[in-house]
Amino acid sequence: MPSPKDKRPAEAMAVYEHFKFVFTGTRHRTRKKRQDPRDSGESMPYGRGREPRGLGDVMSALTVQLGWDSNLSRAELMDNWIALAGEETAKHSTPIAVENGTLSVQCESTAWATQLRLMRLEIMKQIALRYPDAGIEGIRFVGPNVPSFKRGPRSVQGRGVRDTYG
Repeated sequence: MPSPKDKRPAEAMAVYEHFKFVFTGTRHRTRKKRQDPRDSGESMPYGRGREPRGLGDVMSALTVQLGWDSNLSRAELMDNWIALAGEETAKHSTPIAVENGTLSVQCESTAWATQLRLMRLEIMKQIALRYPDAGIEGIRFVGPNVPSFKRGPRSVQGRGVRDTYG
């Protein structure tokens, strides 16, 4: 049960309101909260511009913003070389680097380098279709790393080494 002390402020306010109306003719108005113009009366936690976005969309936008598209596409190309070149071809060749728009591929032998040079157009078409952002304009096929016989204690001047490997 409320005590008499609890009723006093309400009674005092009521008396004040009555005298104010009698002598001035105006009633006491309560202050209204200022309404936010964005508030339409409904609570909308996912309103316009607040929809959650997928992680893939966010990462895609970030890579475009930071300019990583071409580098990521090149790395993906080198990672998926088996699917791009074919399983048998990929067993005998490895992509090394991309410099100035040219993909360098090291081959197991000069015979494989020659074969891949003949397949260059087909491989370029696949790269253009699958990895357009990579910026690959050409492919360079090189033979295996072999020791150079041009220098050393047993080097002899002459026509040099021929196709002695593979």
